[in-house]
Amino acid sequence: MPALDRRRGARARGRAFRLIGPVQPSTIPTPRYLPRGRLAGAGALALMLAWLPAPQASAQPGGVRFPAKPIRLVIPFSPGGANELMARGIAQKVAASTGQPFLIEHHGGAGGTIGSAMVARAAPDGHTLLMGAASCISLAPALYAKLPYDPVRDFAPVTNVAAGPYVLVVHPSVPARNLPEFLALARARPGALNYASSGPGSISHFAAEMLRSAARVDLVNVSYKGTGPALADVLGGHVELMFADLGVVMPHLATGRLRAVAITGMRRSPLAPQLATVAESGLPGYGIVNWRGVLAPAAVPRETVVRLNAEIVKAVRAPDLSEALVREGYDPIADSPDAFAETIRTEVARFAKVVRAAGLSPI
Repeated sequence: MPALDRRRGARARGRAFRLIGPVQPSTIPTPRYLPRGRLAGAGALALMLAWLPAPQASAQPGGVRFPAKPIRLVIPFSPGGANELMARGIAQKVAASTGQPFLIEHHGGAGGTIGSAMVARAAPDGHTLLMGAASCISLAPALYAKLPYDPVRDFAPVTNVAAGPYVLVVHPSVPARNLPEFLALARARPGALNYASSGPGSISHFAAEMLRSAARVDLVNVSYKGTGPALADVLGGHVELMFADLGVVMPHLATGRLRAVAITGMRRSPLAPQLATVAESGLPGYGIVNWRGVLAPAAVPRETVVRLNAEIVKAVRAPDLSEALVREGYDPIADSPDAFAETIRTEVARFAKVVRAAGLSPI
């Protein structure tokens, strides 16, 4: 049975597909692996064939074998970035272990809530999964007045894959080298600085709004359909700043195309120890870390969740993938379903309090 690697132009179709078979990659791709030129054009199609070994599904109570068919892993964001890095690494390893390919689908929009709602409504057989993030699970209930799913009731957490801080970056034309200088500039030029966000309700949007509220500065949101186009406009100097994953912007920091001002974690990153946190730069209590994890529809059998957890945890803890995540600025977690569920419950409550305290209005 061949594995099909297929992508459709995200701008033309609103989603992208890729069926990943159990190949043996020599490297784990970075968030910049996406094809360029003709392969990235709207409606373009790339085919890559590979032979799969015999399926290695395991029997569950009742005689049901899992996985019995390809598994769909939905990324509720546009192609590229940390979600793609983690999903691709997991898909390659789990496909090789189970003998079933992974179909990676991008269903972006509305801060990840569109793709998340689709998975919440999917058949609860374990063959449709969500590569979720804090924005569409923990934060969304506090930011959306009419969320089409309940992040606690409508999902069965499988495992929290990894977490990492965001970094506030500016275009080199912005005369600020640290957060105090940036805030002084923003106060001197109210409403003149624009920040790019990856969509309403995204963590990048929330991080900037939290900074605006805590520091009492006037920043203007320019919303994009994903991190990729937002980052492109900051790199081009069309927008002055944005909050983004450290791993995504690190190459541009190294070349000087962007300048880092502060990091959103509660501690400094070992990848950029010289970069101060927002909290230590004058805004105590400010701290945002974005996790990415795998979830299934709520009614998926517990045995299936346990099997998925075992496979994905094994993949994340594999030295090549875990080391790749660390190099990109993420802390591998790979915890149990119960531990992940507790993280979600705790964060939903925490974000609700933060949003109320900041006076942010639901979308």
